[in-house]
Amino acid sequence: MRTNRLREVWSQGGAAVNGWLAIPNSFSAETMAHQGWDSLTVDLQHGVVDYQAMVTMLQAISTTSTVPVVRVPWLEPGILMKTLDAGAYGVICPMVNTREDAQKLVAWTHYAPRGSRSFGPVRALLYGGADYPQHANDTVVRFAMIETAQALDNLDEILSVEGLDAIYIGPSDLSLALGCKPTFDDVEPRVAEAIDHILARAKAHGVVAGIHNGSPEAALKRIEKGFQFVTVSSDARLMAAGAQQVIAQMGAARKPAGSGSY
Repeated sequence: MRTNRLREVWSQGGAAVNGWLAIPNSFSAETMAHQGWDSLTVDLQHGVVDYQAMVTMLQAISTTSTVPVVRVPWLEPGILMKTLDAGAYGVICPMVNTREDAQKLVAWTHYAPRGSRSFGPVRALLYGGADYPQHANDTVVRFAMIETAQALDNLDEILSVEGLDAIYIGPSDLSLALGCKPTFDDVEPRVAEAIDHILARAKAHGVVAGIHNGSPEAALKRIEKGFQFVTVSSDARLMAAGAQQVIAQMGAARKPAGSGSY
């Protein structure tokens, strides 16, 4: 079976740099995949991507060695299983708030006897290989998002669930949950303290910690702290930022002749 590079990076103590895909287009996904990201996450929760678009995006990512990851809309067995059947090698599940939630996530993404995932890896066989059924349980990566006050209260119980590989912090939702302004990088002190606490407890349980970032500078600082999965921006944000930079540089040339002020 095709190996999961995320597991390889983590086993060596390294950090994976993850890109984020919100544009429902296979060509943009393919272009992103060819830039050298360790993994790319297709966002089914807050992006404008539907399931069929996701499949074509996974196919596009498959033209490279970049690991295909999907953030599902919610903790629901149907979409988790269909996402894995489509060939995702990692799933990020939002709003995991209790030990029971984490147990469901683990069960629905493992084949029996370790879980209750239904068998039908239609595209996963093409991507992972003919022996996918024998190795999928140990190859696929499962992230539980920690982004609510309830999840913080239940953090150690969530992290103790066997089969949960990683957690993923959504700083904006976590900020809202703690009564703060939603942002990725320059979080308020209360949120920064919660992020440090989540990271420390994840390390204590041997669970990989991941987090969303708005800039490379923030991501690098969080890698220094011990995060091993960092997302930087998104395809839509990167496209907008690049376009803004071009327009800003071309600003003077766009002014009509003789339009200077007196």
